[in-house]
Amino acid sequence: MATGTAMFDLSGKTALITGSSQGIGFALAKGLAQAGAAIVLNGRDTAKLEKAADFLRSDGATVHTLAFDATDNAAVAEAIDGFEAATQIDILINNAGMQHRTPLHDFPADKFEQLLRTNISTVFNVGQACARHMIPRGAGRIINIASVQTALARPGIAPYTATKGAVGNLTKGMATDWAPHGLNCNAIAPGYFDTPLNAALVNDPKFSAWLENRTPAGRWGKVEELVGAAIFLSSEASSFVNGHTLFVDGGITACL
Repeated sequence: MATGTAMFDLSGKTALITGSSQGIGFALAKGLAQAGAAIVLNGRDTAKLEKAADFLRSDGATVHTLAFDATDNAAVAEAIDGFEAATQIDILINNAGMQHRTPLHDFPADKFEQLLRTNISTVFNVGQACARHMIPRGAGRIINIASVQTALARPGIAPYTATKGAVGNLTKGMATDWAPHGLNCNAIAPGYFDTPLNAALVNDPKFSAWLENRTPAGRWGKVEELVGAAIFLSSEASSFVNGHTLFVDGGITACL
């Protein structure tokens, strides 16, 4: 086993990150590339994927693009199986997700179903498709992007909170079923980060003031601050970490 900083080296590994043309997914792709991994960007918009890929390649990264709808189980399996025919996926980061804010008593049923498909089904679909290749090799890293809402709730996002709670428990289930086959399955739970998904909140002075007072670190998180956790969980440094949800939240879940 490697020691020291070599434990965090991802050279020779290939990492697939879903929903990675922007935001957290893109930041994680950039960070893992800088740690030595080849990157597979995923999304549904091929133009956005190619733009993101070109940016990473200009920085010296090895980048593939794999466009598929992560909510479609059959499409996911076809895409993953096709890619695996030429290049194995060593690391999967299930990042694809969405948010919709409405009081629960007015929450549209179609948006509730969309949240379930986007935030939970994608984790199952892509996780299963990749695990079916990782298991025969006896190795693989799966990292699911959970949320501070895996542990906490706020008004207007009850269905989102339910989906992220499910991601935390699905991560435990993955570890329980797949750790005996050599896989490490964990989750990262970001707190409040300045991303396109949170643009409305970032631009709301009242909410930002509340968040800064509520968070011990006193500020919004920067997406680059998630990279260290992702490299740790992708590398040999976390070889005996399984079924864990790592909160990266400035301390918001640690205090009342």
